[in-house]
Formats: sequence, C-alpha cells, structure tokens
Amino acid sequence: MSRRRAAFVSCLTLALGGCLVGPDFKPPAPPDVDAYRTPESPAQKAESDTDAAQRIALGQRIPAQWWALFHSSRLDETLRQAIAASYTLAAAKATLAQVQEAVVEARAALYPQVDLGASARRSTAGAGLGTENLFSVGPSVSYSIDAFGGTRRHIEQATALAENQRYQLVAAYLTLTGGSVTQAITIASTNLQIATVEDLIKNDQKNFDLTKHAFDAGKVAQSDVLTAEAQLAGDRTQLAPLHQQLSVARHALSVLAGRAPGQWTPPDFDIDEFNLPGDLPVSLPSELVHQRPDIRASEALLHADSAAIGVATAQMYPSITLSASLGLATQTLASLVRSASRAWDAGAGVDAPLYHGGALRAQQRSAIDAYDAQLATYRQTILLAFGQVADSLSALEHDAELVSVSRRSVDIASRSLAVQRSSYAAGRTSALQLIVAENTYSSARLGYVRAIGQRLSDTAQLFVALGGGWWNDGDQVPCPPAKPGCTPLP
Repeated sequence: MSRRRAAFVSCLTLALGGCLVGPDFKPPAPPDVDAYRTPESPAQKAESDTDAAQRIALGQRIPAQWWALFHSSRLDETLRQAIAASYTLAAAKATLAQVQEAVVEARAALYPQVDLGASARRSTAGAGLGTENLFSVGPSVSYSIDAFGGTRRHIEQATALAENQRYQLVAAYLTLTGGSVTQAITIASTNLQIATVEDLIKNDQKNFDLTKHAFDAGKVAQSDVLTAEAQLAGDRTQLAPLHQQLSVARHALSVLAGRAPGQWTPPDFDIDEFNLPGDLPVSLPSELVHQRPDIRASEALLHADSAAIGVATAQMYPSITLSASLGLATQTLASLVRSASRAWDAGAGVDAPLYHGGALRAQQRSAIDAYDAQLATYRQTILLAFGQVADSLSALEHDAELVSVSRRSVDIASRSLAVQRSSYAAGRTSALQLIVAENTYSSARLGYVRAIGQRLSDTAQLFVALGGGWWNDGDQVPCPPAKPGCTPLP
C-alpha cells in the first residue's frame, strides 16, 4: 500500500471512529452496609391489645402510591388533586423538557451542517477599468470531525444533566406527596387534640360547678372555687394555639394541592380513618442508593462532571473541519439561472493548540477538581440518606413505646381522677387534690393523642426517607408526556 493510500485510510479511520479522551464513567460501588443501624436494645412492645404493632419487612416491595397503605379514600383523592394541580411539578417538567432539548442540540454537532447562501457584490478592478457585479447562490456544507471525542463527551455531559433533572422531578414528586400526607395527618391529629381539649374543658366545667355548689353549701373554702376556675381557664387557653395549628396545616395542604386557601378547603381528616400500616416494607441498604431520587440526581451530576473532564481534555488536541460549497455565479442577476457558471470549493482545516498560557491544562485540572468535589457530595448524600432511614426506624420504635406508655398513663390517670371526684364529693379530699388529678389526666390524654399522630407522621416520613417507591411504577422515571419513551406522573 502506498504512503498516500495509507495516510488516507488512517485519516478515514480517525474521522469515522476517532478516540474518546477522558475517563469513562462508572457509578461508584454502593457502600458496604448491610444494616441501617447498629444493634440496639429493642423498644418496649405494646402492652395493650388496642395498640397496633408494626413489623419491619426488610426487602419487601414499596408501592409507588405508598400513601395508599393508610387506607384513606379521602387521602387518596387529595393526593390525586395535588399531583394534578402542582405548579412545582409543572415547573420541574418544563425544566426537564428544556434540558432534554439541550441533548438534541448537543447531538446535532455529530452531523454535517448544511446551509444555503446567496450574495451580491459590486467591485472595481482599478482606475479607469470600470466596475463589475457578481451574483452567486448555492449550498455549503461543513463538518467538524470528532476525532478525540470532545463532541461525544459533551453529549454525554448533556445527557447526564438531563438525567439529573429527571431525578429532580422525582424528588419534587416525593416532596409533594410526603408533604401532603404529613399535612393531612397533622389536620387529623389536631382535630383530635381540639376535641380532647374541648372534652377536658367540659370536665373542668363540671369540677367548677361541683366546687361552686359545695362552696354555696358552706362545705369548702372559696380558694377551692378559684382553683377549679383557674384549671378551667388554663385548659381554655390551649384551644387558640390548636386552632391556629389547624389553620396552618389546612392552608399548607391547599397550597400543595395547587389551590389558594380561600378557594378550597381540605377535608377535615379524622385520625380514625388512617390505618396504621402493620407491615412496613423497607428497602435493603444496598438498594437504597438506586431508589432515593436525591442520590440518583447526585450520581447524574457526578457523571456529568466526569464527562466534563473529557470535554476539557479534548480541547488540548487538534480539531479538524471539512467544508465544501457548490454554487452558481454570474455578473448579471437576470442571467443567474440561465447562463450561470458553476463554482465549487472544498477544503479541510486543522487547528492545533500550541500555547495558551496554561489555560487548557487549568481547565482540565479544574474539571478533575469539580469531579472530586461532586464525588464527596455524592458520598455525603448517601450518608445522609442512611441517617434519615435510621432516624425514622428509631422514631417508630420509640413511637410504639410512647403510645403504649401513654395509653397506660391515661388509664391510670382516669381511674385516679374518678377516685378523687368521688372522694371530693364525699368531702374526704380537698379541691387541690382534685385539680392535681385533673391536670394529670389532661396531660395524659393530650400526650396519648399526640403520640398517635406522631406515629402516623413518622410512618409517612419513613416511606419518604426510603424514596417513596416510584421505581415500582413500571420501573420508569416520570417525565413530560410529550417526550417519547417517557411515562407521565401518575
């Protein structure tokens, strides 16, 4: 083979295949963790048959619509409204569509650029020689050979950034559903607390009437009446903060549902309509890195930074451009089509960086530093995710213990209050002893009510910490329905 033919073959091979400078991205191995927490003493089990037990089902499937495990039809309907009307999701979808178009734009650099041009020029050849016109029209083609993979690395980077935005959309979806469920539980818990306080106020009123009647009969001192009245007034002060808490939760849920608080009122959820999930599906630690959207988004950024190293490295190598044009040229516009002469041009250009004052090397080192920083961020994101799951599991254990102890406290305080009321009516105890028993019972009842609501809320937070189960919805990431190959949000 002649040298000329060998050179031609080498150039053709370089143009068609080329090389790909920079590192090829490989996702970091998941952490070598087989448990979310170190072994601890088990939490106290519920002592009453009325206290529901929760069991961790490690490795079981988390449903995509995880809130359905609470078996509340009004909650399901509220979530459907929130998902359909959320401006946050609408913004995330539009942003995803935008970055996906950036991928299409980046891929266009792999293909020849074809343009159609036309020109008209008037010039003189010299003194006394007159002027002449030149009209031309025709297509031109240019093609930049991706000999060292700079374009392909740029496409890889754009694709990774699009993946990051897809997981940002999933994260927004998870935040929306988790926040909606939490606010619904807060409404139910607050409603129960208000009902409990109102019931306590009724009891306080009975105690006040009892002491007032005894005072009128001359059986007790006026201080007993004042003590009972103070208890009544103190319990009444608890209602205003609870009503404010209820209003805030309702307004927050309205906003999450894409409605102004003055346009829509969320359902008045009742705590009894939420079924506490008995079996809690929990992902294996090794799978969490593939399920948390924040981890997947961070991994996509890591991929983009890896590709950026290749882009910066390719800038240090020569760039090759091929160009060609074919046109018609004539001196008169009227004869441009009839008697125009054909003109063509073809060429190739090479630009090789020689000296840029160290800028290209600095760009490459900067890209490597950015990758190292994102790698540390990625690992920290995983640690935070494991910490959140561990916190949720511990919270549920302690919630179970708290519910059990609170219920027992209510039972004891209730019996003690009944004894004190009978003793007071018989004149065997003072009003102070009765009020102390009343305070103890009030605190116990409110503590039990709050413990029930906290347990439901922590259950929801566990599902959010695990990623929400979106990957079980056809194993596809939600994305704009206008994009081919994408599954819209449920």
